[in-house]
Amino acid sequence: MKRDLITVRAFTAPVDLMTSAAVGNQPPEGDERAEVRAESDSPVMVLRFSAFGAWYEINSWYEGRFLERVLPGSFSKTIAERGDKVKILFNHGMDFFVGDKILGVPETLEERTDGAYSEVPLLDTSYNRDLIPGLRAGGYGSSFMFNVTDELWNHEPEASAHNPEGLPERSILQVRLFEAGPVTWPASHAATAGLRSVGMTDWYGEQLRSRDPDRHEAIARSFAHFRAQHGLRTASGEAARAVEAPILDEPSDTAQQEAADTPTDAPDTPVVHHAAGLTHPQRAARLRAQRYPFLSEETS
Repeated sequence: MKRDLITVRAFTAPVDLMTSAAVGNQPPEGDERAEVRAESDSPVMVLRFSAFGAWYEINSWYEGRFLERVLPGSFSKTIAERGDKVKILFNHGMDFFVGDKILGVPETLEERTDGAYSEVPLLDTSYNRDLIPGLRAGGYGSSFMFNVTDELWNHEPEASAHNPEGLPERSILQVRLFEAGPVTWPASHAATAGLRSVGMTDWYGEQLRSRDPDRHEAIARSFAHFRAQHGLRTASGEAARAVEAPILDEPSDTAQQEAADTPTDAPDTPVVHHAAGLTHPQRAARLRAQRYPFLSEETS
């Protein structure tokens, strides 16, 4: 179930917009793009979507309440293995007007000393032209969607300056990155990258509830298992109107093989058989391919 934990984080550092000639990391000498880039004034979006080492609080109906930090090295493996598959979307592809159209293809995607970093030349499209004034004004925050693939937990930490309540602490060691981009919320000029963060998994879950109920059900079940595993309490509030689904038993060997045979780049889902004869992963894979193509595995 762990691979089904689609997690969304948004940081308050404004997204920068620069011209391609002003961006610092020029292509290496001999790169045929260098001359074209140097003469171009096309807009380049600069994303700093995850800061390293800073603790922030997650208070979520889906995830529970705990402290979290992202450590250096968390993105190196995913960038090396699938950096070319990472999509750049606005509001995680959920915007009513833009939808899941890509904003651009990352020219730079890397870890830096302070966090994850990307430079994205914006495509010359009508929806990007609508976004440019807000990006130029620093009105958008940055966010990314990922799975945690390696982590360390301290379930009973002592109270400290960064954790006065002694909440459980999670240190993220490695992620599988699916998507990043600007988001409407949060956008704060008063905060430094990494000092404040909003866990947007609840927001994403509520968007998913109306668009893809089967997918939402699978995610809700997986997070119920996640909370039980780590002894996390559910956040109260508006999101609590969702009814928590029971945790499924471990799939049988046959069900596990069916799930393994389902071609998808998205996290695995619990197996539930339906009258139509399709397993839950097969149904979910069809829906994801239609509605969330950026989570689907690209075939060669």
